[in-house]
Parts: sequence; structure tokens; C-alpha cells
Amino acid sequence: MPNLSIKYQDSSIAIDFDQISDVIPDIRKINITDHLQHVVFSFNLDNSIVQDDWRAVVMPSFQPIFHWAPHLTPTDKHVIDQHVFRSPAIFVSDRTRVLILIPDLDILSDFYKTLENADIKKKPRWYLDLDASNNNMIIGMCYNRVKEHVLFVKRNGAQFPPGKIQVGFYIMYYDDKKIAANPWRSILEFLWLRWGQKLYEQGQPLLPDLTEHVELSYKWAFTNWKEHVWQEFSINRKKVGAPVFIVNSTQSPNYNKPYLMREARSIWNQAWFSSLRSAAGLYRFAKRTGNQDYLEKALLTKELALSYPQKSGFFPSVIGTDTESVQIDGKKFYRPKAWTEFYWGNSNRNPFTEFGKGMRTSPLHVLDMSWTALNMLRWYDELEKDERLLNYAKKYADALIKIQDDEGFFPAWLDLESLKPMDVLDQSPETSMSVTFLLKLFELTNDERYKDSALIAMNSIMKQIIPEGRWEDFETYWSCSRFGSDHVGEKFERNNMYKQCNFSMFWTAEALLECYRKTKEKPFLITGQRVLDEMLMTQASWQPPYLHINTLGGFGVMNADGEWNDARQSLFAEVIVRYGLELQCKEYVQRGLAALRASFVLMYCPQNPKTKVQWEKAIDFFNERDYGFTNEGYGHGGRADPNGLGMGDFNIYDWGNGSASEAFNRMLDHFGLDFLLEN
Repeated sequence: MPNLSIKYQDSSIAIDFDQISDVIPDIRKINITDHLQHVVFSFNLDNSIVQDDWRAVVMPSFQPIFHWAPHLTPTDKHVIDQHVFRSPAIFVSDRTRVLILIPDLDILSDFYKTLENADIKKKPRWYLDLDASNNNMIIGMCYNRVKEHVLFVKRNGAQFPPGKIQVGFYIMYYDDKKIAANPWRSILEFLWLRWGQKLYEQGQPLLPDLTEHVELSYKWAFTNWKEHVWQEFSINRKKVGAPVFIVNSTQSPNYNKPYLMREARSIWNQAWFSSLRSAAGLYRFAKRTGNQDYLEKALLTKELALSYPQKSGFFPSVIGTDTESVQIDGKKFYRPKAWTEFYWGNSNRNPFTEFGKGMRTSPLHVLDMSWTALNMLRWYDELEKDERLLNYAKKYADALIKIQDDEGFFPAWLDLESLKPMDVLDQSPETSMSVTFLLKLFELTNDERYKDSALIAMNSIMKQIIPEGRWEDFETYWSCSRFGSDHVGEKFERNNMYKQCNFSMFWTAEALLECYRKTKEKPFLITGQRVLDEMLMTQASWQPPYLHINTLGGFGVMNADGEWNDARQSLFAEVIVRYGLELQCKEYVQRGLAALRASFVLMYCPQNPKTKVQWEKAIDFFNERDYGFTNEGYGHGGRADPNGLGMGDFNIYDWGNGSASEAFNRMLDHFGLDFLLEN
């Protein structure tokens, strides 16, 4: 391979690169600053050339101890496809030196903007790769296919079309202990200033007034789709209610055939799907607008949460009904049994239960209980002083602190009968959620036991989890992306990285901010910013031309999945803004508000014209009675196209339109309308 060298004041970095056939590229290398170089390879091809792969290999001049990439490439056949270029970069570092590679997104965009869809499918796709075993950082072009859920594997036969082909990237190099402590900050600032901020100030991903989107969410759930969404029944003669966990497109009032059930009918108070959290947003909206029907529904959902039975302080996260087979026009369909036959259970996204089944027998999840109890405290503190909420949470907290281990961690799962830890993720960043809950309870009761327990836990997370990026939680391994479940607690050697999920980054960033606010100890804030920045590497800092909805500000999930604009962004938004205000950082405020706005991008409605086109290509019977329908993410399977590929076919109210509306209503109450509209 030909090569070139980039020289810095105290280092020299070698780059090997391929030809395309026998064509040697023209190379432009520009020194932008002492720390930043821009490299562009340009090929002028007379004919179309078939070549399996083209790549440039950057070789650090030092031996790194830390590696980071946005996606796993566990073998040399895997690549980080452009589909997951949200805030694309790879880097390596030791205690003082950092080497960063960032694709030139302008050149990547130009590569696709002028092409028809058929031509796009023929063009090779950009990729990144990080081979820690051989100390190589790679950028390239090839064809690939999606494997597992979701990794990308090279395939042969890439066609390089005639004409000019360019690949460009930026190289950053620092020898600075402070930057090495948080390398993500330099990357994020560069991406936002170069691409994100301009788009944000032009009104991307949506204009800031989201009031109509919120109104459509509630009209969809409680009027147009009420038959399937709103559930109302009695428990021990007490009326309760909540939106159902999930519906799919065939439950639309416009669908003229028998509907299909995606999962059994249930209602959840879990880390994703929290009916109590969504109800708090509905309560805020109802109080603001004087809507008594919505207020009653919010209060019925609160009553349901308080009805979950406690056993020694612990409690389930799901209420559900079984399904039964029925015959309709000679065909078999599944339908839910009546709520009079309900059962209590727990999330089946765990290592002990077959995926999608067994909620009755699934173990108690400490994360889910701490999140529900935290939402109870926030309701009590901000909405109404219902003492039952405080007492319920205190009873749980007293049980929780008794199961804290000697190092400060709270276990992930408890056996239903014995209430003993189940020896999977007993020491994980899921503990961070319990930290935030206990600090909130300390704030409301002034009981030092809760603060002491929380700070012990946080210090263990700072020592054992954060330094090596061990972001393992239930979603990392036991959601839809189950690749790597044989690697729990173990890095992928080729990348020197764990499989990681940004959910536990969020819980930890939030918990660290709360620790700082309670103690005013700077290390909590500094470490919290580091975790926040690692999380923000999963946020879209630009608009890829090969995706067909607005993406700026939206989040992915983990380093082995494909989503854009995942529903978690509505949870993340306020914490990002709060860091921005604490640190006086405009970028964080804009990123947080972009995340809030991105939470509504996938809604089917006239206010989202690009998304509306995609929905109508994916589901041909949607009309105005479906306005408000929202899927949890886009491009989940690792591919998207202009014909609706990438759109889902289901709506989870508590992880979609209901959760997005809660975030807007909460942030409106916390910051005021002027803040949301003018920043």
C-alpha cells in the first residue's frame, strides 16, 4: 500500500492507503491548526471499476490503552457502516495522548446528494473500523450487508463509478492530559460547530413550538385510537386506567380487516415504558388547559401505579392479561382476555425469560422499581402532595438500601420468591438510577441514610464502571439486540470495547449531576460531563442525505443496533439542558432542545411533511384519524430508503408520543415557553 505521513510537533502518524485498481489518488493535506489536519483522497476514474474494498489505515505512533468507536466490529469482516454515522468518529488514547479520526461529512454528503436512489444502491458505502489488536484506525468504502441485530459485514463486488470519487477525513491529535480525560468533548464541539449548530439555527429538526404535536398525541390516544389504547378497569373496587403498552398499525380505525396483536395486552411501569411518567405529562397539560377528561385519566394512571402490590417493599412493573385464540371469518386471531383476569408481572427483557414471553414469572428488576419510585417522588414534589406516593417510595427505599452490596452496588434482578440477587449484572451502571432516586428521597425527607447510600454507590460507579466504558444494562444484551450476550462483563478483543448502551450513560450522567447538586463537590460535575459527552456521541450532529426524515438531535441506542431518533431522546433532553445551564455551555442547551424536538419527528402528522411521506409509503391506509401515531425509532434494522424502509408499524405510547409529550410539558413547566422557543 502507498503511504503518507502527518507530522505534529511531537509525533508523526503514518497513513497507508489503497489504490482503486491501478489509479493512485491525488492527496490534499491541509494543516488547519496545530492539532487538526484535513486529508482528502481524490480519484478520477475513466471507467467503472469493481473492487471489493478501498481503505486508508491510520497507525498511531503510540500504544493506546483506551479505544472508542460508535459500533462494534468484532472481526476484520465487520465494518461501521455509514448508516450509524450519528456523530461519527473513532479515537485511541493513553493517559495524555489522543488521536481522533472524523469523516468529512460534506464530502460524504456530496457523494450522495445528486444521485437517484437506484444509483445510490450501486455506490460503495463509507465505513469506519477500529482494530485495537493491530493498532489501526480505518476509513473506507465497500459494499456490506446487515448481520445479527445489528452489525455490518463486508460483501464483495463494490462498484466504483466513473468520474471523480473523493474520501475525506479530519485527524485530531493532542498531547494533553485534560483532553485525554474526556476526548469526546473535542469531537462533539467540532461536529456541532461545523454541522449541527447551523442546522439547528435553521430550524432543524423541527421548529421549537411543539404544542400541536402534543395535542395530536393526546387526541390520537384518547379519541381517535381510544378503543385500543385507553384501558380502564377496577382493582379491588378502585377504578384505575392507563394507555396500553403497544398497538400496531392494523389497530387503526382505518383498517378494515381484523387487527393483529404484536404482544399481549399489558401496562408497564418500567425503565422504558413508564405509564406513570407519561401520566405526569398528561396531568401538566390538563392543568394548563383545564381539560378535566385528561386530568381524570392522569389520576387514574397514578392510582394504578399505587395499586402495584409491595412485598417487603419491592413491587412488580407490569400488569397484564393473557390472550386467547378466536376464529374470525374462519381464520385464527389472538385477542386479550378481560381485565378481570389480570396478573402482576415484570418486564420480560432479561436474561432469565424467553424474549417476549413469561412476564408472570420474570424476576423483579431493581432498575424498574427505582425509576417508578423516582417518578412517584417527582409527582409528589411537583404535581400534588399525595402522601401515598411518598410513603410507597419510602417503603421501597428502606428495602433497597438493605440489598446494597459491600462495594456500594445495587443488584439488577431479584428472585420473585426469595428476593435474593440473581447474579447477573449485580454490579452494573443500572445502580445509577437508584442513586438518583435515593438523592431525591433525601431531598424530600432529609434522611441522611438515603444520601449516604447514594454517594457510596456513585463512588463505586466512578471507580469501576466509567473509566473503562462498561455500559452494560438490561437493554445492552436482552432487548432486540441480543448479540454479545455471551460477552457480559467481557470486552470484544478486536475493539477493546464492551458492548455498550447509552441508557446507562444517561442514568449515570443524571445521577452525577444530582450528586454534585447535593454536595457541590466538583469531581461529580467533571465526571458527569465526561459521561454526558460519551452519551452525546450517540446523538445525531448532522443530517445525512441518505436518510429520509429529519435526524438532527435524535439518538441511537448502542454500539450494535441501527436506530435513529429513538424515543429515549425525550428522557435525555432535560438532563442535557441542565448540564448546559450548569456549565454555561450553549452547545449543550442546543443539543438538549434538539433532542426534545427530535422526539416528535417520527409522528405522523402534517406538521412533519418529510415523515408523513414516509409513513404513507410504508402504510397505505393512514389518514387524518391516525395523526399522532409515532414509532419508537427509525432505520432500526440498519437500512432506510425513500420508499418507507426504516419506518416501523407499531406505537408504544409510553415510548413515543406519550413520553415525548411528557418531556415537552415538563420542560415547559421547568424552563418556560420563552426558553424553549428562543434558545
